[in-house]
Formats: sequence, structure tokens, C-alpha cells
Amino acid sequence: MNIIVRIEEERDYRRVEEVTRCAFAYQERIERGQIGCPYEHWMVHELRKRDGILALSLVAVVEGTIVGHIICSKAEVRTAGSTTFVLNMGPISVLPEYQRKGIGKALITSMIDRAKQLGYGAILFFGRPEYYPQFGFKEASLFGITDSEGYNYPSFMGMELESDYLVPAYGGKYYESDIYNDELNREAVREFDKDF
Repeated sequence: MNIIVRIEEERDYRRVEEVTRCAFAYQERIERGQIGCPYEHWMVHELRKRDGILALSLVAVVEGTIVGHIICSKAEVRTAGSTTFVLNMGPISVLPEYQRKGIGKALITSMIDRAKQLGYGAILFFGRPEYYPQFGFKEASLFGITDSEGYNYPSFMGMELESDYLVPAYGGKYYESDIYNDELNREAVREFDKDF
């Protein structure tokens, strides 16, 4: 399968939101045995206007059709004396029928390479601890960083893109865009989803 990864363009926006909605609705069925309003397609839509980094919003194309997407956004680690700027990765989405075919892997490796080229120092995010270590991600606790509440767990992971970039962030707390707060944004998501 020939996978082309490129920067998302404005003409791709609706298709990317549809792909993201489909990918996460499917995940809900598999993992929870229930279907609710997916949230991630709204996140992608809003990240483009707020904290998203458009140069790191990438699509995967197979035979001329967008089948996957990844986006990064601005985040930071705060300590008592400093703020270290980092990338937050996600959401990452792949259409159900294209999952387990290397699409997600192509998106992640392309994004990491591009982030390095653009001079970003580190990535922190919440994801599946059984999947992401293959790309070089480690538990955030190894960098001495907790989530904003002061907790650590295997799904909170990070990667330095620049050697020792997170050293000044040791002992800090991670803060991502409020876009990721589903309690705060639930009504906006429901309203946005009416168009799908």
C-alpha cells in the first residue's frame, strides 16, 4: 500500500473531521461497547483556530483519499521558576478499515521527523502505553513531569526531540489546551456534531 503523508490543507478540513469522527466512534464501540458522540472531530476543528500547530497537522492519503490524520498543539510544563514549551500530540485518527496497515505509524513518524526539522524540543501527551514506546515515547515520570493535577500513570508519555530539552522542566506539571477538557466543552461538541 502506498501511503502519502502531507500537510493538511484547508480543502481537507471537512474530510479530516469526518475521518476523525468515524475513527473514534469505532474505537468507542470496540473498547466500551457503547456509542456516544465522538469528541475528537470537534477538537481537530477547534485546534486549527486556537492552539493547533498547522505545520504539524498531517494527513495520510491512500489512492487519492484521506484515510488518517494527526495534529499537534501547543502545551507547556510549568515549574516554580520556569515554563518549558512542548508539543501535545493528538488526536490521531485512522479510518477503521485502514487500521493496522501502517497508516498510524506513517503519520507518527512523519510528524516526529517534521517536528524535529521545525526545531521543537519535546512531545508530551496521553495515549496507549502498549503502543507508543515503539516510537521512542517513555513514561513522563522518567522526565520528572506530572500531569496538571500532580499525577503520573503509564498513559502519560513523552519524548525529547532535542537532547536534555526537558531537564529544566524536571519537577514540573504539564498543561495542555483546554480543548481537551470534555466536561468544559461538551455542549459545543454536541452542537458541532449536528452537522454530521
